[in-house]
Amino acid sequence: MHILVIEDDTSTAGYLEKGLKESGHTTVHAGDGKGGLFLAMEGDYDVLIVDRMLPGIDGLAVIQTLRAASNQTPVLILSALGEVDDRVKGLKSGGDDYLVKPFAFSELLARLEALARRKDIARTKTEHQVGDLTMDLLSRTVRRAGRTIELQPREFRLLEYLMRHAGQVVTRTMLLEGVWDYHFDPQTNVIDVHISRLRSKVDKEFGYPLLHTVRGAGYCLRAPE
Repeated sequence: MHILVIEDDTSTAGYLEKGLKESGHTTVHAGDGKGGLFLAMEGDYDVLIVDRMLPGIDGLAVIQTLRAASNQTPVLILSALGEVDDRVKGLKSGGDDYLVKPFAFSELLARLEALARRKDIARTKTEHQVGDLTMDLLSRTVRRAGRTIELQPREFRLLEYLMRHAGQVVTRTMLLEGVWDYHFDPQTNVIDVHISRLRSKVDKEFGYPLLHTVRGAGYCLRAPE
C-alpha cells in the first residue's frame, strides 16, 4: 500500500513510518494539516492516516475538504479523543475508521488493510459514466451520446483514469504516475499531446465539452451542472 501519514507528533509519525515500511508499504509524511491536505490532493494513495488534532487545519477539516473535492481515498483517523461522540463526529466528517491512541500497531495495520480491500472492491466496477459519455471496461468500448468512439490503448487508459476521478482536478503528476508510470520526463509534452487527441475525440463533435483544462493545476472531466 502507498500510505499518506498526516501526523504532527514526530515520535508517533516515526513509529508509524517505521512499522509500515517494515510491513512492506511505502509512506509519505506531512506534519500539519495544510501540508497533508496538499499532498492528499496531489498524490494517489491507497489509504490516509490522519491525526485529528493537527496544527493549522485540524484533521476533520482536512477530511471534509477532501470529500468536498470528491477525493474518496479511505481515511483512518487517529485521535486521543475516544468518547463515543468524538468517534461519531470523526466518522460523520468523512472518516472511514477511527482508532484511539494509544493503539497496537497490529490493529492499526489490520484496519488499514481492511480499508484498502474496500477500495479495491469499489474499483472493480466495470462501467463508468460522465454525462453522456460511457466506458465499458469489459468490452473496452467508449460511447458518447450513443456513438462509438475509437481510442488507442493509451488514450483509453488516460480516459479511464479521468473517469475514475470525474469531477476532481487531476494534476500532471497524477497522470504521469497513474497512466505513464513515470516512464517519461515530467517536462515532456506527451500529456498535452494525448489530452489534445482525447479532447478531439470525446468533445469536438458534441454539444458541450466534458474535458476541461484547469489553468495552472491540471485537467478535470466533468459533466455540466
